[in-house]
Amino acid sequence: MANSKRTLLYIMSLALCCVLTTACQQKTVYYHYEQTPLMGWDKNDTLSFALGPLSASGTYVQEIGLRISGEYPFTGLNLIVEQHGKAGQMLRVDTLVCNLINEKGNAKGNGVSHLQYQFRLATLALEEGDEINVKVRHDMKRDILPGISDIGLRMARNN
Repeated sequence: MANSKRTLLYIMSLALCCVLTTACQQKTVYYHYEQTPLMGWDKNDTLSFALGPLSASGTYVQEIGLRISGEYPFTGLNLIVEQHGKAGQMLRVDTLVCNLINEKGNAKGNGVSHLQYQFRLATLALEEGDEINVKVRHDMKRDILPGISDIGLRMARNN
């Protein structure tokens, strides 16, 4: 009897932990990657992402994803991210500094043949029906960057 009560209590505790953990998580509303050209990402090649219309008002967290290979020659990457709303009105422009290597010289990303990185971009208060067009380009001294395979955008609504 004591073991069955203990097992039931354990199962109920585990279920409660699962509910509480998922209740606090963000709800992803957009998650998409765009490939960069195989020959290298040119400074003039802008990647575009179209979000919306949003189904609910709230606070949204945006992240930029990055996938690179061993061919990428730098320890960091600077990105210019422009966000436009309806009718092309400018919402914001951010310069995102992506540090790819830590102070010990180790990659901060995850992966084997390609490294995956996530960088927080912004937190926005948006209304139901809002639409956003996001444009991403690099801002490095070299015009063509080898080794970058994909750039992505994730947007999640905070609960």
